[in-house]
Amino acid sequence: MTEPLKVGVLGYRFMGKAHSNALARLPMFFPEAPEVERTVIVGRDEEALADAADRFGFESTATDWRDVIDDVDVFYNLGPNHLHAEPSIAALEAGVDVFCEKPLAPTLEEAAAMRDAARDADAVAGCAFNYRFVPAIQYAKGLIEDGELGEIHHVRGRYLQDWLVDPEAPWAWRMDKDLAGSGALGDLGAHTIDLARFLVGNVAGDIERVSGHLQTFVDERPVPGTDEYKPVTVDDAYTAQAEFENGAVGSFEASRFANGHKNDHTIEIHGSEGSLKFSLERLNELEVKTGDNRGYETVLVTDESDPYVDHWWPPGHVIGWEHTFVHENYEFLSSAAEGGEFHPSFEDAYEVQEILDAIERSDDAGEWVSLD
Repeated sequence: MTEPLKVGVLGYRFMGKAHSNALARLPMFFPEAPEVERTVIVGRDEEALADAADRFGFESTATDWRDVIDDVDVFYNLGPNHLHAEPSIAALEAGVDVFCEKPLAPTLEEAAAMRDAARDADAVAGCAFNYRFVPAIQYAKGLIEDGELGEIHHVRGRYLQDWLVDPEAPWAWRMDKDLAGSGALGDLGAHTIDLARFLVGNVAGDIERVSGHLQTFVDERPVPGTDEYKPVTVDDAYTAQAEFENGAVGSFEASRFANGHKNDHTIEIHGSEGSLKFSLERLNELEVKTGDNRGYETVLVTDESDPYVDHWWPPGHVIGWEHTFVHENYEFLSSAAEGGEFHPSFEDAYEVQEILDAIERSDDAGEWVSLD
């Protein structure tokens, strides 16, 4: 009988909770998934850690990731962006499988080091672009690769939030370039760029050049619990144009200042034979226009034949955002148990980071930037 995979998790807040929930759900809904032990959860605050371990079902806690690397089979790096490189590289060098949150790192140089470590390691390395695992997105990818949309002409993606509209909203690490790398571009744009590449990469090819613009609307924000203000050193919003290998044009944007939008991630793809539209706010639906149809048809992607849906509820009973984490954890842990290949890999995430970096360089230079 195969021994359970011992899992260590760095981080216990937003993403720590999301992935811990996924680990807890797997045995109930994906009984074929590898068995796991939630061995240790890592963070700085011992009291908060103890509470998280109790609620999330972990056996123990640690305040230093270095103390746990040799005790686990799989390491989840869910910490802030500036903590992605060192722990992930150390785990890979120890032969431990690594699952890291996105974006891969604050800088392209650190992302390259992580990619190289994954190439050299006898371990599986995955990056958490969870929107690949929405059933409607998987369905859309099938339509595109089956030629239902024909030749791809347009790819449009936007990710809009409004949690920073208030100029007195508190400062957080996501607003510091040294800690986060970038703002809306890396936090939200990374998802959109990865999704676009995932959906049309095999049909339209790679993104070959970009033109980008970044904007910061509020230059400083209050530090919680103090009278101090800290500077905001990242973008609040970005826009970008892109050209794909086949000549398709892309337009991408993200903002934390889009009043009235809580978590609006939308992608549209138009081809010579049809089009499709997806919105995360209606994640069980896909708008599809193919053949001789005059307009879009709304497809409810909840049939048992749709990706992952047979593990959940009867047709028409929708799933939610948290289920995407269950799907990606299932795929990653299955790859880890079998020693197989997982996508999105660190290589995939590095290629997303190259595009993010090119968008920033384009903004600095005020001109198009080519991706070699």
